[in-house]
Amino acid sequence: MKMRVKKRWLWLPSLAIAILSWELIAFVIDEPGILPRFSMVMFSFYELGVVKGYIIPDTLMSLYHFGIGLGAAFCVAVPLGIAMGWFENVFRAIDPIIEILRPIPPLAWIPLAIAWFKLSSIAAGFIIFLGIFFPILIDTYTGFRDVPKVLVETSKVLGCAESKKQIRYVAFPYALPSIATGTRVGMGVGWMCVVAAEMFGVSKSGLGYRLFSEFNYWNQLDYIIAYMLLLGFISLCLDRLFRYIVDERLFRWKKGIVK
Repeated sequence: MKMRVKKRWLWLPSLAIAILSWELIAFVIDEPGILPRFSMVMFSFYELGVVKGYIIPDTLMSLYHFGIGLGAAFCVAVPLGIAMGWFENVFRAIDPIIEILRPIPPLAWIPLAIAWFKLSSIAAGFIIFLGIFFPILIDTYTGFRDVPKVLVETSKVLGCAESKKQIRYVAFPYALPSIATGTRVGMGVGWMCVVAAEMFGVSKSGLGYRLFSEFNYWNQLDYIIAYMLLLGFISLCLDRLFRYIVDERLFRWKKGIVK
């Protein structure tokens, strides 16, 4: 029990060292326009959250845009990935299109997003959708293509001869860890797209909108770094929540050797 508690707090010394190093370096430089001190950034959190009242509305709006992209990506990528992974003809027909579109950065789609959806939350969700879609799709069809043939043949012997039943009872459970991995990777990429999705003014709030539309880059560097840290902290919380749901609840049976 003591060893487990110690492992849980291993991150604390490294975090303290990083903060102290930041504070010391910024104190030596003594130029807030280049690197504001950590204490100054923490005070900026108070100003932005309490005095100006920006943080909560901006966070909620960014999470709303992120939710649109994540929900749409999951609903489209998983069925398409299942079809590509299970049916060879579907894979051959769609794979070239996917490989042409996949290298295009989500930022390159911004003009089309504005043309199709105007300056709306749907446009922001579309950019985030593109960041999340491909990792989920690739891991889904990879998981289905990697289903061992012996499992499929065994299911046929046991009476599961229809392709629909094989997908439901054999392939999908086998590929579920791969789908979860793709979703986690996609969530990270999608959250990085939030700033780009909001920077062109789809709403009057949001973390990306505030960074690019409100803050004076040279005189308010502490505000910018505060929002950068806020983006990282929210991403950490989303990742920890997802890992808790998947690892501790959904995949409790699938534990690694090293704890």
